[in-house]
Amino acid sequence: MVNSTLTYFILGAYIHVGGVKYVYFMLTVMLYIIIVIANTSLIVVICMNRSLHEPMYLFLCSLFVNELYGSTGLFPFLLVQILSDIHTVSAPFCFLQIFCIYTYASIQFSNLAIMSYDRYLAICCPLHYNTRMTSNKVVIFIIVIWLYSFVKFLITLSLNIRLTLCGNVINSLYCSNYLVVKLACSDTKVNNIYGLFGVVLTILVPLLPIFFSYIKILNICFSGCKQTQQKAVSTCTPHLVSLLNFSFGCCFEILQSRFDMSGVPNMLRIILSLYFVIIQPLLNPVMYGLQMSKIRNACKHLFCYKMLTDHGDIM
Repeated sequence: MVNSTLTYFILGAYIHVGGVKYVYFMLTVMLYIIIVIANTSLIVVICMNRSLHEPMYLFLCSLFVNELYGSTGLFPFLLVQILSDIHTVSAPFCFLQIFCIYTYASIQFSNLAIMSYDRYLAICCPLHYNTRMTSNKVVIFIIVIWLYSFVKFLITLSLNIRLTLCGNVINSLYCSNYLVVKLACSDTKVNNIYGLFGVVLTILVPLLPIFFSYIKILNICFSGCKQTQQKAVSTCTPHLVSLLNFSFGCCFEILQSRFDMSGVPNMLRIILSLYFVIIQPLLNPVMYGLQMSKIRNACKHLFCYKMLTDHGDIM
């Protein structure tokens, strides 16, 4: 089938599971609700507590908003597909989902990169931190991160939409940019070149400030006092765990879409293909909420205040 104006795609990775699909549906609903509540709660805590209106927490707020954005680009779609017997998706919605998921990944890496630079300034240049990382600069950084990711992938999307496609079956649970390009029977040289360029911009460029920051932080830790080491460990551990976790999920998804993974059990492939969009939105609020004392204390204060207010209303 050769068609430049396909109206829908078929998702070929779904398997027939009978009545078990309702169990998968409920589990997915619960995961989505937990992600929304956890990330929204931390956004509210940061916004309402003036003591958290600092650069690091504003970057975290951007990170949590991005988790909601990425999750919403996938979970409602998954819920519909789980209950459906025919796994199709309209072409416009497919391209919209590709845009959401790929911009989510780009924003995630960029946000983690600027957070590593923020930690470098706080640990290695504490006397200059307040002048180098002001609230205005934080807002500018966040706006640039989001606009940069949107504009970069709009170019990718515009290149994909012009392709003439020879099929409409995508072997995935959701729409994937590379798998759509593989369906093309027209020349994809420009797409492939810009795709590689996009991977460099999305992954390798953010890794440069991350490596630079952690090399400097490690130097300070080895040569600094115990208090400096404790500060570095307490603030950098959640960031490192988040970065490594997300990198693992993205690496597997890139490998799976480009190489033959038929040797990997089907259920494991399904779980790992969703890993970076499911585990990351769950992990970040848990890691930052539990590890960072100011957020943890603010959550306790807000919860206790709410309990006391409710108790007073009952009395």
